[in-house]
Amino acid sequence: MHNIINVCLACDDNYAKYAGVVIASALANAKVDDILHFYILDGGIKESHKNEIRSLKSIKDCEINFIEIDENQFEEYKIIKTHSYISLPAYYRLKIASILPEIDRIIYFDCDVIVNSSLAELYNTDFEDNLIAGALDINKIMLKKNPKYVNSGVLVLNLEKFRLNNIESKFLEWTKENINNIKLGDQEIINEVCRGKIKIVADEWNVQSSNFTNRSSYTNNPKVIHFVAHKKPWHWASFSFHRDLYFKNLQFTPWALNEEELKHWTKDNQIASLIEYFKYRPFFLLRPRFYQALFYTYIKPMLGETKL
Repeated sequence: MHNIINVCLACDDNYAKYAGVVIASALANAKVDDILHFYILDGGIKESHKNEIRSLKSIKDCEINFIEIDENQFEEYKIIKTHSYISLPAYYRLKIASILPEIDRIIYFDCDVIVNSSLAELYNTDFEDNLIAGALDINKIMLKKNPKYVNSGVLVLNLEKFRLNNIESKFLEWTKENINNIKLGDQEIINEVCRGKIKIVADEWNVQSSNFTNRSSYTNNPKVIHFVAHKKPWHWASFSFHRDLYFKNLQFTPWALNEEELKHWTKDNQIASLIEYFKYRPFFLLRPRFYQALFYTYIKPMLGETKL
């Protein structure tokens, strides 16, 4: 039996390479029977970069579709004043149901994600009566307000139910009503409009990773890694704990590093990141959470348990 798995990403030309690494990681970790159909919401990707992404079919045969986006559809979202790292393509996901009218179910990924498992299980999540499925966000303040507040970087979208419930219009209506109070962009919009209709999946499907201490899960078997820090693995001296998985998957792509570059971005970069982290948090050894991370990452697995 073949498993058709629809996957969506959104980016402009600046993030085309990183979207390509996400796709490469999904293909490299797919099962033989997984058939992946990628839909890239295109905010201005150069043709040369599209061709580089298309070349990823050599990893595993798949479909890669580019859907050009008319940004005039997103005028209302352009005026949201929130974090500078939230770019307009982040809001493309709010209109996927109409952009892809023939698709009833899809996984949405941000471009700072690495897939480390077959996506079949996640894709086939039982929605029950819910609109979306995702892992709980790392933001404790938002979780106090909404115990089912999910991170929008990895979502399974019930597009059929989106259309039946006119969710796109509700996204826009809520945005207009709250335009001056939105702090967390698309993620806040999605969680508020879908409140009460959110299915929670295991945190291993979206391990929100910043540094060794700050991770949403200390599992040693992450199925999807989401690099949520401002400095990503491709930034020099970032604190990304799972940075090695990014560079492992980068090597499957047209942007693979040569031996000297790989050493520079792994071994040398590791030393630089440790120095930078000591400067950033010199008293990290006094933090109880550091020892919690140490226990769950290294000690508990030796006792025969691998999950938090």
